[in-house]
Amino acid sequence: MNSLRALLIVTLALWAQASIAQHRLITQGNNRLAIIAANGDVEWEMPWGAIHDIHVLTNGHIMVQRDRMGDIVEIDPVTKSVVWNYHAAKRNGNEARRIEVHAFEPLPNGHLMISESGAERIIEVDRDGTLISSIQMKLNKPNAHSDTRLVRKLANGNLLACHEKDGFVREYTDQGELVWEFEVPLFDKPRKGGHGPEAWGNKVFCALRLANGNTLIATGNGHSVLEVSTDKTIVWQLHQDELPEIRLAWVTTLEVLPNGHYVIGNCHAGAGQPMLVEIDPKTKTVVWTFEQFERFGNSMSNSQLLDVGPDVIR
Repeated sequence: MNSLRALLIVTLALWAQASIAQHRLITQGNNRLAIIAANGDVEWEMPWGAIHDIHVLTNGHIMVQRDRMGDIVEIDPVTKSVVWNYHAAKRNGNEARRIEVHAFEPLPNGHLMISESGAERIIEVDRDGTLISSIQMKLNKPNAHSDTRLVRKLANGNLLACHEKDGFVREYTDQGELVWEFEVPLFDKPRKGGHGPEAWGNKVFCALRLANGNTLIATGNGHSVLEVSTDKTIVWQLHQDELPEIRLAWVTTLEVLPNGHYVIGNCHAGAGQPMLVEIDPKTKTVVWTFEQFERFGNSMSNSQLLDVGPDVIR
């Protein structure tokens, strides 16, 4: 009886492991841009340097940065060639100042939203590079490297910006009016430099607006994910050591899947730690992880799942 019970337990465990969803994804790290199949194999790759944002277009082309975050390019993955670019550091008044683009977003009208750190503005350009609109950001500590990390355009036309150096998430109208802001808390802990799990701060990386109107925030070196209501109350939170055998480090990207799960980017976490973690936020149960440290190194800051359908929030 005991042997039958043991066999049943092992069989159920293997079945549960096999039934866990795997994901196909695109990411960058260790000087390579790659698509990884659901079984973990490299499906496609090409040499590529550091990025802080990534988008896959409906035609399958890939948008990323290059040239020290100054140039946004569109890559045809079939030919592995750049078929379009907008060099933000050299266009529309930026010729004489340092510009870094840590966030951009292709818009439904074919234009591109770009956050220009150094110019302290968020712009929209068409495919010819013509400046369509521009708003100035509120910045307490302007810095061409860290004015923003990710910025996203909301369904209402507003812009939700993560101001890394300030430690604030701010929402602007398309006219540049500041309508909401939230300062990421330090939870009464002193700041500590570095990039790994022992660092501490509020260098916020990503913020998404949820269907309920709340804002989901990846706090960067705050090692956490926070859900914040419109009145700035933290209504849900996940901290560094809450997940079994997982330690959150620099928390970067967020994706909210159609089934309600969160996929969390875990950069600078070190060997043996997952770079992506999918959880059920209701139970804080881990349902999938991605770890390929030997392939992508310790600076895999951005990714995008490719098998989750159009209703994902990212």
